[in-house]
Amino acid sequence: MALFDLPLDELREYRSESAEPEDFDAFWSKTLQEAREHDLDARFEFVDTGLSTVKVYDVTFAGFGGQPVKGWFTIPAEVSAPVPVVVEFIGYGGGRGLPHEHLLWASSGRAHFVMDTRGQGSAWGGGGGTADPQGGAPAYPGFMTRGIDAPENYYYRRVFTDAVRAVEAARSHPLTDPARTVVLGGSQGGGISIAVGGLVPDLAAVAPDVPFLCDFPRAATLTDRHPYREIGLYLKTHRGRYQDVLGTLAYFDGVHFASRGRAPALFSAALEDQTCPPSTVFAAFNAWGHQEKQIEVYDFNDHEGGGPYQEAAKLRWLRALA
Repeated sequence: MALFDLPLDELREYRSESAEPEDFDAFWSKTLQEAREHDLDARFEFVDTGLSTVKVYDVTFAGFGGQPVKGWFTIPAEVSAPVPVVVEFIGYGGGRGLPHEHLLWASSGRAHFVMDTRGQGSAWGGGGGTADPQGGAPAYPGFMTRGIDAPENYYYRRVFTDAVRAVEAARSHPLTDPARTVVLGGSQGGGISIAVGGLVPDLAAVAPDVPFLCDFPRAATLTDRHPYREIGLYLKTHRGRYQDVLGTLAYFDGVHFASRGRAPALFSAALEDQTCPPSTVFAAFNAWGHQEKQIEVYDFNDHEGGGPYQEAAKLRWLRALA
């Protein structure tokens, strides 16, 4: 599809109409406080992968509810002093995969921590290994409406909490420099990185690519592509519940986390992206709280966005930050 959203000059001025809950900060403060009542219990077990330039560790840490979450920790083989660490979150349906799928950031001299996404890892890539033991009310197939009956039950409350704990786990390794922590990801991973950017105040940088989970009121009515379409299909059956659903989603909207961002940020958007429409990406970018922010725009790309070109842009951008 050619351009379908707002013109670029309007995107640069666009502001979301998503209503921020009055108790947004209290909700997340309580959520993280409850999670931290459990010992982080971050365990790094060396894995012989056959790779010679990096060392790889199979990681387990306590996420939401103290439940075990998996990850990979990869670091240059010759590192003997603390280095910057990149914490990466994965796109919708994917899992942490296999270690050799994640070599870019360790190849740049940094440590790399990739978090498995609970309950996912069976739609693409090399798979995942983290269960989601929490139940919930009836939902449409997928993850977007799991527990959508109340903010306390919603699936992404668990995922965002896991992600904050993943940063804490990555920082706990003796060869990482906590002051030089970067979070990033694409699509769902981009949305998670925005949430972490709003919940963790002392990051060095945040880099969300074509981020998902932003500006729910617009996204749910603008695109009919999954995963946002899961919301509409749920409401097609649960008639009359739109405002209730928006009330839950408001606690997880990247726009509200973005306004609390306290680190330099590099976003990216694609103007033909029907999965994460550019206006929803710009809604989060325009709300980002730190004055040092920029966005790369890919005029003729869909949800693949900048791909390797954006990876190169992030490598250049991070030289001065971490």
